[in-house]
Amino acid sequence: MTNQNVVVPNARKGVDITIAMALSKSLFSPVVPKPLPAAPGGYFTISRKMFAKKTETGGKTNSWADSMRDSSPTRVKSTTSLSEIEEKNTWIVNHPSALNMFEQIVNGSKGKQIVMFLDYDGTLSPIVEDPDRAFMTNEMREAVRDVARYFPTAIVTGRCRDKVYSFVRLAGLYYAGSHGMDIKGPSKNCCRNITDYQGVLFQPASEFLPMIDEVYNVLLERTKHIPGARVEDNKFCISVHFRCVEEKMWAALVEQVRSVLKGYPQLRLTQGRKVLEIRPTIKWDKGKALEFLLESLGYANSTDVLPVYIGDDRTDEDAFKVLRNRGQGLGILVSKVPKETNASYSLQEPTEASSVI
Repeated sequence: MTNQNVVVPNARKGVDITIAMALSKSLFSPVVPKPLPAAPGGYFTISRKMFAKKTETGGKTNSWADSMRDSSPTRVKSTTSLSEIEEKNTWIVNHPSALNMFEQIVNGSKGKQIVMFLDYDGTLSPIVEDPDRAFMTNEMREAVRDVARYFPTAIVTGRCRDKVYSFVRLAGLYYAGSHGMDIKGPSKNCCRNITDYQGVLFQPASEFLPMIDEVYNVLLERTKHIPGARVEDNKFCISVHFRCVEEKMWAALVEQVRSVLKGYPQLRLTQGRKVLEIRPTIKWDKGKALEFLLESLGYANSTDVLPVYIGDDRTDEDAFKVLRNRGQGLGILVSKVPKETNASYSLQEPTEASSVI
């Protein structure tokens, strides 16, 4: 793809916050690039601490249960301590609202080719109890369509690629399902303004498909006695949802999952937002998918590209970290509570833009 300068002189009001960084009705025009605004404390101030990592196939069940508890931001507290308020205020200073910084960010993006990367659950759609009903609003779909009209746009999700496509229903996007292990790009006739798009199909974990299918069926049987547990086949990975499982049963659930995986050393157990993830042990994640797509678009070594990644989950940290290490791009975390993150900016929720309509 030929690099193009992007100018976004006027931000459109009323856009959904998860993609507000890139929406514009303006045309490509030559401008002099300038650096993006620094978050307080320096250029792209971010927390350099990583999430505490569990041993993928070992460790105590209680450790996993504690981690599952920590990843439950929807738990309601009756009171908030002064220290918690101070912690949140400090976190916001270090990870300012992308909405509040919108004009500065738009000005800093001038002269850059924006490439959008969007998580799905918790970013384009709200988190819901039934994963099959995680629908995005029509307004959000229109906003994503507008973004893709001007900028290369990818949905990067842990979901099965076909499932998330059935939710989004937009043909002109890249879809990276199964944490980037199943990537498909739009064909040339799906896209406007960008004529260099090529269909991309990349599946680095194809050899694991029979194993994934086998483990999925075993987990269906082993978890059926745990009320609320739900096992989802995402093709190249498996999700075990515990959002509807009583907290007292979390330890029993993770023990069942770990006991199944003992017979499959080529698979690893990780954790997301109210979900346990089973993936192949290959070195591939959302960060690798971001790098692959930038390379496919011809931007691997470009200094005039601005990757923007918006996500809400631990699995999105891999992409945030890639942007941090590149020293180029924006990571935006969608979260109501302070979290250790490699993102530069934050948003409260997918519907935050309603306050500025």
